[in-house]
Amino acid sequence: MSIRVERAFGEVVEGEAVVSEEGFSPRYDLDRWSGVITKPGHRLEGVSLKDKVCFFPTAKGGIAAGWAFYDIKWKKIAPKAFIFGVTNPVMVHGWSMDPHTEVATGDWVRVDPGARLVQVLRRQR
Repeated sequence: MSIRVERAFGEVVEGEAVVSEEGFSPRYDLDRWSGVITKPGHRLEGVSLKDKVCFFPTAKGGIAAGWAFYDIKWKKIAPKAFIFGVTNPVMVHGWSMDPHTEVATGDWVRVDPGARLVQVLRRQR
């Protein structure tokens, strides 16, 4: 199973998937010292994003989200990849199919930005 994305950049990475039906803000949903979602009531509350491949339907926030993404990368608690369905104009986005129907949290996925492709390599189930 493969998902095509509209735009992407970065290195090829593989990792465990974290799939959310709720949007994500690096400033307000994430503890930027641990990499754990701490926003009360968020469906992924308590889940670590460190070294994961994260699928979110939307990216919440604006230009200030950029420094928050940089901050978690600098602290070495960032995911291996973020894949968003829709973003604001400061970010890139898009996918050919809804990942909720094809990818489950715990699946092992490969992200190839050059090919604009996300592949499920191994199912967690």
